[in-house]
Amino acid sequence: MAKSVFWLLMTAALLVTSGCATPPPKSGKGFTLPEGDAQAGKENYIRFQCNACHTIDEIDQQTAPGEESELSIALGGEVTRIQTYGELVTSIINPSHRLAKDYPVDEVSVGGQSKMKVYNDVMTVTELTDLIAFVQSKYELLEYELTDYPLYGP
Repeated sequence: MAKSVFWLLMTAALLVTSGCATPPPKSGKGFTLPEGDAQAGKENYIRFQCNACHTIDEIDQQTAPGEESELSIALGGEVTRIQTYGELVTSIINPSHRLAKDYPVDEVSVGGQSKMKVYNDVMTVTELTDLIAFVQSKYELLEYELTDYPLYGP
């Protein structure tokens, strides 16, 4: 009897301590930053020189006189799917998480790491939320158009 109680206690202890080693789920549920100010975000876009590598409506891309930009990744415009708030935040705080699609990998990365500067120690949370508000406001969601199929049959 004493042996079975011992093994029962050991099993319970293992189950309890093994739960401590389990990492928390990687979910953005419940994570929301404060609402940003798009006008302040526009100013941050220019101040942090995002326009050195990105193009966006109404702001000229920053280049040296007489030179073309080495990298020109478009932001905003008409899209069939809006980047979520979380995706935009992740793109700024962890630019290597997902490289810009539709661009050659060697143009946007070096050794699998994004060429984009990591702003985590440079930008405040307020500056980040303002920048996200500005960039997100530049996307326009296109309405889904249903295909018109002719009716067949009697």
